[in-house]
Amino acid sequence: MPTYRDEAVILRTHKLGEADRIVTVLTRYHGQVRAVAKGVRRTASKFGARLEPFMVADIQFYEGRNLDTVSQAESIGAYGKQIIEDYSAYTAATAMVETAERLTGEMATPQQYLLLVGALRSLANKEHLPAHVLDSYLLRALSVAGWAPNFDSCVRCELPGPHRAFVMQVGGVVCDDCRPPGAAVIDIETSLLLAALLTGDWDVVDASSEKSTLSASGIVSAYCQWHIERGLKSLQHVERT
Repeated sequence: MPTYRDEAVILRTHKLGEADRIVTVLTRYHGQVRAVAKGVRRTASKFGARLEPFMVADIQFYEGRNLDTVSQAESIGAYGKQIIEDYSAYTAATAMVETAERLTGEMATPQQYLLLVGALRSLANKEHLPAHVLDSYLLRALSVAGWAPNFDSCVRCELPGPHRAFVMQVGGVVCDDCRPPGAAVIDIETSLLLAALLTGDWDVVDASSEKSTLSASGIVSAYCQWHIERGLKSLQHVERT
């Protein structure tokens, strides 16, 4: 039976029988994989804890007709415990893995894998506010998927920003002259924060106010819901403050 090995983030799990579990993972080089992890729910399992959501592991798989089988798992990043102990981090991580699952498939997506690993590591290490880590991840993940927003210049006339209106349908900010009816109005601080979240300018992000953080989160959430079919169920549970 053919085998392969890859790094993987565990996205979600389902119980199977009395002792087994089906794990859905995002691998670095093989895209999204669903596999059976046999016996992992037994207390004597050697790698059950390594196959929990938000964990990163080096996994060996046996190829199967419908589902692959996990034969080995070595921990790379044990982020689950730290994330689960912080409710804000947990809800943010849940939204991240749901987004990753929706944006990826069987094709290799190393950028999406590395982006998710970095975001989970940041949450576990408490490097920034969970809301900021989540919003930065969402904007970057959508960009990798081909839906990069523009927060630098007017998407219609290219007038340099910052600008005070965002149009969901065209994916970016617009100047006052180009602003259509119904555009979302944002303040300059929020516009600058959105640009910083996209580029990873953490000095700007960490210095932002609670008001601009909430405003930016609303824009990011709406932008995600616009592009991801059926929306993200986990976003409604995210703690933004």
